[in-house]
Amino acid sequence: MYSAVGDYKNAAILILIGMMLDSMDGRIARMLRVQSELGKELDSLADIVTFGVAPAMMAYYAYFSNFGVLGMAVSGLFPLFGAYRLARFNIDAVKSSLKYFTGVPITAGGGILTLLTLFHGKMPSIILPIAFFVICILMVSTVKIPSLKEVPLPKYGIIVTLFLGYAIYIVFKKEQHRFPYFIYIAIPLYIAFIGYQFVKIKRRRNPK
Repeated sequence: MYSAVGDYKNAAILILIGMMLDSMDGRIARMLRVQSELGKELDSLADIVTFGVAPAMMAYYAYFSNFGVLGMAVSGLFPLFGAYRLARFNIDAVKSSLKYFTGVPITAGGGILTLLTLFHGKMPSIILPIAFFVICILMVSTVKIPSLKEVPLPKYGIIVTLFLGYAIYIVFKKEQHRFPYFIYIAIPLYIAFIGYQFVKIKRRRNPK
């Protein structure tokens, strides 16, 4: 809806928040011992919408809408390829190793497309369509992509998430028509903290 009115900043923020939550949901389910096949299927459906449909809508309104029906059809390729990638992963009996993914995950592909669309006006216009098609191909490819599955959920991660959620609600309620832009700081800090935990674990496993 933000994309439809040209508000790509808020659209991108919501998708990036979705990325942060997607990195936690499976781990929280395992931690609480409530993981199930139903949960896996719902997770895949959520991924298609958050990282397939939403970024494609951003790209459509920012660029592909200039080409009419053809642009609409092309934009639909992104969630289509992403859905194929998710379906292939779900029926894979062996599953990917903890160390790599087969093909670019739709989460990463959607995040990259989101950021490229957000800064589309500051780059040559040809970059977005090229990146769009490259990401589509990489999602259904057999290229091995490094995984961060071994990175544990940061300590107190749930408390931090609840606090951020409450803070977002308070700020949004106060400003009403403005999104809480402090999330620009919160998300990079959260990602940096995960990176720090990853490096610390690697050092612990491979001491000099």
